[in-house]
Amino acid sequence: MPDASPSPPRRRWGLALAALPVLAVLLGLGTWQVRRLHWKTELLAHIAAAEAGPTQPLSASPEPFAKVAATGRFDHGREALLGVELRGTTLGARLLTPLLREGAPPLLVDRGWVPLERDRPIGHPEGEVTVTGYVRPADSRDWNSPKDDPAGRRFYLFDPAAIGQALDLPPPAPFGLVALAAPGATPATLPVAASALPRPTNPHLGYAVTWYGLAAALAGVVLAALWRRPEPAPPLPAGEDGP
Repeated sequence: MPDASPSPPRRRWGLALAALPVLAVLLGLGTWQVRRLHWKTELLAHIAAAEAGPTQPLSASPEPFAKVAATGRFDHGREALLGVELRGTTLGARLLTPLLREGAPPLLVDRGWVPLERDRPIGHPEGEVTVTGYVRPADSRDWNSPKDDPAGRRFYLFDPAAIGQALDLPPPAPFGLVALAAPGATPATLPVAASALPRPTNPHLGYAVTWYGLAAALAGVVLAALWRRPEPAPPLPAGEDGP
């Protein structure tokens, strides 16, 4: 009875065709990581230039991570906590305080880190102050975003509109300001302000090499299978005729 299974060459071509969608996905992921690499490299260059440059007055539509200065009065009665941050063995969060500005929307200022269990006093500057820091864009909310506690003034996503509403503020600016520590400042008094602009990690080159490497390995396996010479059929035992 003839063998109905596909011949080895046909089977190898079938495996090659089945591998094409996987190869396309791997190449697409590698290309996406290359684009992310260029975007992150430009962002880091922008942050470095902003940190090295002079402080600019805060405008109505500043660029993210721009180093700016804003003037107003802190509304300490509407402080809130943002996120969770562990420093050493101490659990803390970022202290958000509205900065009330004349003729401009309130500005949510991240004044720095504070421990959840207070072991030092928190400074509450009164009167008009000028805060130097960098612009923080709002976070994007999706189905996986953590749930805030508006009643307890605990927020885990920086959403200025939602935070302003929970604090019973007029509509705040759609961005925030992360205060930078003054030169020579010490962490003796809370909050502990940021000492420099953020530097996001840039692992996208490694990711791109990984995806492209997997694509190259898959292509090598497929080509090796296609170029492999079929094994000769075993000889028939003596005395037996062929089909």
